[in-house]
Amino acid sequence: MHERVWYRSLYWRIALGYIALLAVLLVVQTGLAVWLTDRMWGRASRTPSQLAELVAQDVSAQLTQTPELDVEDHLRRIYGSGYQPFVLVLDGDRRTLSNRPTAIPPNLGRDARMRLIRLDHERDRGPGPMSGDRRLPAAYADVMVGGALKGVVAVPQGPPPLSVSLRELAPTLLWVGIGMLGAGAAVMSLLIFRPTHRRLRSLEEAARALGEGRTDVRANQSGGDEVSALSSAFNRMAADLEVRATALAESDRARRQLLADVSHELMTPLSAIRGYVETLGMKELHLDAATREKYLDIAHQETHKLEAIIGDLLDLARLEGGGDSFEYDEVLVDDLLRRVADRHRPALIERRVTLTTTAARGTPLIHGDAERLEQALQNVAANAIRHTPDGGTVTLRAEPAGDRVRITVTDTGPGIPPEHLPHIFDRFYKADAARAGTAVASGSGLGLSIVRAIVARHGGAITASNAPGGGAMFTMILPAAERRHPGNEPTAFTKAQRQ
Repeated sequence: MHERVWYRSLYWRIALGYIALLAVLLVVQTGLAVWLTDRMWGRASRTPSQLAELVAQDVSAQLTQTPELDVEDHLRRIYGSGYQPFVLVLDGDRRTLSNRPTAIPPNLGRDARMRLIRLDHERDRGPGPMSGDRRLPAAYADVMVGGALKGVVAVPQGPPPLSVSLRELAPTLLWVGIGMLGAGAAVMSLLIFRPTHRRLRSLEEAARALGEGRTDVRANQSGGDEVSALSSAFNRMAADLEVRATALAESDRARRQLLADVSHELMTPLSAIRGYVETLGMKELHLDAATREKYLDIAHQETHKLEAIIGDLLDLARLEGGGDSFEYDEVLVDDLLRRVADRHRPALIERRVTLTTTAARGTPLIHGDAERLEQALQNVAANAIRHTPDGGTVTLRAEPAGDRVRITVTDTGPGIPPEHLPHIFDRFYKADAARAGTAVASGSGLGLSIVRAIVARHGGAITASNAPGGGAMFTMILPAAERRHPGNEPTAFTKAQRQ
């Protein structure tokens, strides 16, 4: 799983992206405003007085050559860009003309007209004060044509008012800002939202595939952000569903196999019972007493076999389903081994099989249910004795294994073929089918399955293998109690000892 990194968080990237975009926008807008202001309000190489004189001389020369000159068009064409805004008031109609009408300060044209009126007044009546003459700081130059005053040029000397600057710069700054916002949004979409969009589409496709029943799909969980965390959670869910689906399919397969096995195992004794009962019930068939007794005995044996199979199935179902309660206590290993030896003593004597039990010194007590542990050990021992040839040996040994107890059951039989070892604890697995050379009838095929269920309920484990010297070896690992007891010397049960 990819860990989430704070600076890769989608929220942080969006926030930082917008902050960076606004910072760049402010820097560009400020630089653009300074550059445009410098271009709009005049070049540094000319002072307002110089510009006024330049315009006055140029207009004077143009009017001298062309009296019908369109002065306003001339001003905009020649001085419309790169020159500080100025006004020109002609003497005839006293119109206020300008190279950039939107950039002239307020009242500059009025002051130019007032200067023109005052100059006319001084020319006609002599010098004298003019009332209300409050002019803006500006540089003035007179437009003279043939020695006569034809107009006044006024160039502001100070910076323009804020309203004028905004009116002149706002459209350009507005369009530049809109363009930068669009470009910034496009860049953020490519760098932030496009990768996220791809991963969201991957998650969407994975979710759709999962809804269609495909549990092997996985979403792209790279990135280390919130989408990555969501994809990781989805992948964990998909993996869990895949495991559950596989387990469900395996459970269904096992259920079908179990039904088939149960049907087969139950049909065998049922068919035998039904056949012999029908034979005994045939009135036209005259059977002697010995034959009738033989048929009844076979039916009785098959009935006991059927009861054993049903009893083992019920016992295994209770164990695997957790429906059977265990009474846990401290169990002495020596007692388990002794009871196993006592239980199988008749079979051992009859077949001259030696059963050796050993509890190593320092073997701890077992924490478990004494009856169930004895049942498990009895089943394993019975399986070993069944597949040990006459005159052979079965060994039961208990020893400490860390904080647990290891009990091994070893026989001198033919062993278990390697290809059958993985299935030795399966239901209805016939031990004699895997161990050739034994003439002893097999059990129901559920004994070792019950053993595994009992050991698992104790929190232990059981394995089957072949001993190095030959024969099969079953190893049980069981939880140990805290208290320990001293080990005993080996004991053996043989036919000679019993006699």
